[in-house]
Amino acid sequence: MTDTGPVSETGTVEGQWTAFHQWGPYGLLAVGTVVAAAASDLIGTTADQWYLAGALIVAAVGLQLLWSRAARTRPGPTPTSVCLYFARCAIAFVLAWLNPLFGFYAYSGYFGVDRLLPPRLLKPGLFLTAVTIAGSQSGGMPPGDAAGWVLFGAILAVNVVLLVVFARLAETEAARGRARVETIAELERTNTALQQALDENAALHTQLLVQAREAGVADERRRLAAEIHDTLAQGLTGIIAQLQVVAATEDADLGRDHLDRALALARHSLGEARRSVHNLAPAALAEDGLPDALKKTVTEWGERTGVETGFTVTGTAEHLHDEVAATLLRIAQEALSNTARHAAAGRAGVTLSYMGDEVTLDIRDDGRGFDPPAARKRTGTGGFGLDGMRARAERIAGSLTVEAEPGHGTAVSARVPLVRHDR
Repeated sequence: MTDTGPVSETGTVEGQWTAFHQWGPYGLLAVGTVVAAAASDLIGTTADQWYLAGALIVAAVGLQLLWSRAARTRPGPTPTSVCLYFARCAIAFVLAWLNPLFGFYAYSGYFGVDRLLPPRLLKPGLFLTAVTIAGSQSGGMPPGDAAGWVLFGAILAVNVVLLVVFARLAETEAARGRARVETIAELERTNTALQQALDENAALHTQLLVQAREAGVADERRRLAAEIHDTLAQGLTGIIAQLQVVAATEDADLGRDHLDRALALARHSLGEARRSVHNLAPAALAEDGLPDALKKTVTEWGERTGVETGFTVTGTAEHLHDEVAATLLRIAQEALSNTARHAAAGRAGVTLSYMGDEVTLDIRDDGRGFDPPAARKRTGTGGFGLDGMRARAERIAGSLTVEAEPGHGTAVSARVPLVRHDR
């Protein structure tokens, strides 16, 4: 429900002034006529003067009726309104000359003058009204002697001063009224603009929610894809490698040992798959911190691949946030998996370094290496590889660099912020 209080109030005041300007002259004329008639004998008004006054009263009523009709179609100062005003001044002057108590009617010249006269005629019109009123207040026109003229001049001066004062006050009030109107208009424009902004913000908020939902779905898909690659794909690769050894050997004990390893890998991969679906930390971090989890991962990888491995921790170990620890472990697993598949390395080493507000993970091997600029991008049959490791590091405001050269091995370095575990 819209609040229309100020508008209604303004309309009511404007209507009251309009009614006063329309009916006020009739009331003042009636008061002047009644008072003049009551004091007729005291003033000494003759019958001929009353005949003339009656004709002027009828003329005044006719002029006012004429203007009431004209004002409906042509409001504001017009030639018709100017003629009406000065004709009314002339009638009031003659009536006050006949009987000074008719001066009540002259006061109508003070009201609505800005609606009847243009700015250049305002002062002359008001001065004529002041002359008529001063003559009425001084005892009638013309003054009978020098003292009467002095009294008339003094009263006229007072009326003129009052006119100037009230004119200034009226101008000030009019300026305030215009300022209020402009302020209200500006507030309405501001409210309209604010409402438009709120509507736009609501639409933008809805759009952002949709985009956030879509981004969340896409991010969850990428996470699951990376987790599947880092767990199921690597686990299946290890199982295949163990079964290939079983298929190629005639030693029953060796075959059984590799079958046990394949079974353990299958169980481990199943557990990792369940954890990935539920967005849990890797199994290796369920009970151990990152250094111990990396050490076990490197040791088990070396045993499966037959590659000589080493693991080193530098700096003071910190209990890292789960997301940071999981990211570094997954990067290590992916880098070691790439080494096993592509490097044909004889040795590999992993170093975890705590350095102030950063943690660095380095994975090195002495394999065949490669040319990084010419490295293949991920395809439908390939893995996430370097792009996946880099995306994992960047997801937690980290970075990943690769140094490699054909025939001289590969070094992968992940650098991430050191964010401690929430306690």
